[in-house]
Amino acid sequence: MEQSTRLSAWYFWYFAFIGAFLPYFALYLQSIGLSAGRIAILMSLGQFMRLLAPLLWSWLADSGGRRVRIVVASAAASLASFSVVFLTQDFVGLLIGMAILHFFWSASLPLVEALTLGHLAAAPERYGRIRLWGSVGFIVTVMGVGLLLDAAPISSQLWVSWVLLLGTLASALTLTEVPARAGQAAGSILVVLRQRKVVFLLGAGLLMSAAHGALYVFYSIHLVAQGYGKTLVGLLWTLGVVAEIFVFLFMPRISRRVSLRQILLACFALAVLRFLLIGWTVEFIGLLVFAQLLHGASFGAHHAATMAALNRWFVASQQARAQALYGSVAYGAGGLGGALLAGALWESAGAAITFSAASLLALLGLAMVWRGVPADSASAPVR
Repeated sequence: MEQSTRLSAWYFWYFAFIGAFLPYFALYLQSIGLSAGRIAILMSLGQFMRLLAPLLWSWLADSGGRRVRIVVASAAASLASFSVVFLTQDFVGLLIGMAILHFFWSASLPLVEALTLGHLAAAPERYGRIRLWGSVGFIVTVMGVGLLLDAAPISSQLWVSWVLLLGTLASALTLTEVPARAGQAAGSILVVLRQRKVVFLLGAGLLMSAAHGALYVFYSIHLVAQGYGKTLVGLLWTLGVVAEIFVFLFMPRISRRVSLRQILLACFALAVLRFLLIGWTVEFIGLLVFAQLLHGASFGAHHAATMAALNRWFVASQQARAQALYGSVAYGAGGLGGALLAGALWESAGAAITFSAASLLALLGLAMVWRGVPADSASAPVR
């Protein structure tokens, strides 16, 4: 089995777990009587742990070539710590278990992203073809669990998630290290980080992740409260990821015609529209479908464009730290802030205002790209 196949399988299992966990775990927490604020805290632990933990793991990996060993160890620890959900429904117990889970889970993705980009050094345009298997995994489980929960107790979601974590561990055991490339001096990563375009790209990524906070914590709850069944909730989640897959497939062709700056501007503008539609037109299924299709821009194209920029601006020996830093700033600080903001607004202001706040965050991200990402930053194709 070649490395591309191993990486594709890992992405499949990793995002399959997210597809089972992210849309439905909040519904489980609601079913055991937790408040919206406590649900937001538990659902934002992943973002909190991504503030610092990936930087520790990536520094160890870049300094000693131990990326695969860390990915395997993190998968094993994640599987063990998730098991707390079968032992307690107490908020403090769940808080401790989920905190440990996300501390180790946060190690994996930036390291595997660095492995993938290193493996594809001679053909980086193939990144999307490998990464899309993560989207396929997400679709399989978000649909499957949605169908399951219309007929089975909400607690069955926990067992599905546990099995998917086991699959992630098994696939991690098949990965191999990428040999270091000769002739590339690392230099100081701080020199790159101080560049204006890097600062503004990271800031915009933070705002985009924060804008998605309400979606990831309350989207399923929002739809179920409006009378939508869990199967339809799963279909809507799936629709967004299908759009994401098409973006990954066609991004190399798009990037030959459209600059990175233009792609990012379009992503943020469409994100503004998307969150307004979710907040204010939830009763219109056609507009909800359109809003979910915009996930291809607000996540898919934004992620692919950002990966292309990081791959170009940081050398190979800095990639794990660059990926981890982006994860910490965007998905850590941004995701945490967005989730907690959504939790604070949800019960006091309602769904429409919560998603309007998400739209405002995307608008601020649009302004950052407009001000800080130059047109010449797109001279290399988006991968």
